[in-house]
Amino acid sequence: MEFNGTFELEDTTAEEVWLALSDPALVAEALPGCEFLVRVDDGDVDFDALREEYADRERELTADADVIEERAFEEGATYAALVQISVGPVNPTFETVVTIDEREFPEMSASGEGSSGDSSFEMSSSMALSETDDGVAVDWNTEADVFGRVAQMGQRVVNPVANRVVKRFFSSVQQQLRDLEMAGEGDGEEESGKRSLTDRLLGRSKGDK
Repeated sequence: MEFNGTFELEDTTAEEVWLALSDPALVAEALPGCEFLVRVDDGDVDFDALREEYADRERELTADADVIEERAFEEGATYAALVQISVGPVNPTFETVVTIDEREFPEMSASGEGSSGDSSFEMSSSMALSETDDGVAVDWNTEADVFGRVAQMGQRVVNPVANRVVKRFFSSVQQQLRDLEMAGEGDGEEESGKRSLTDRLLGRSKGDK
């Protein structure tokens, strides 16, 4: 199955959206049904232990670039997430492991897999940011192989679910951008000789360009 589309975020910049989408805490908050999203050492994940440790932990959302820089997604790193999604008459909770394959502003890609009882999936996903007259357009694409009971429901059932999740996710990101007032965090940094916000989140030094 392939899913793709464009979501437009108003009154923001590509750098601000990149900041938001670099923060695992904000992504977990915005992703419908996500109990936790944490970095793990490898793909052999003990979800029972993670659930006990993180499921009830309060997420500390912030616009502080220093905090986000410390916990930002990293290229090559692996993350575990527990996500419940309503698909037709069932509500599977997927134990998901995702690796960030590429991460270079303004594009990011990831791949992974998830399982829940009699259903599972493998996926690869990418997104690219571009600024528009009114804000930022996020072009996203996901290719997924779905197995088990969810796959039996067919693409006519799964497609609307995917579109609903993506719409709710980016709508929540938009709201978090407004609530946290991320705008302006990087203003003047390059001029003052500091690394830009984007460079900091990518771990680049000023001489890397």
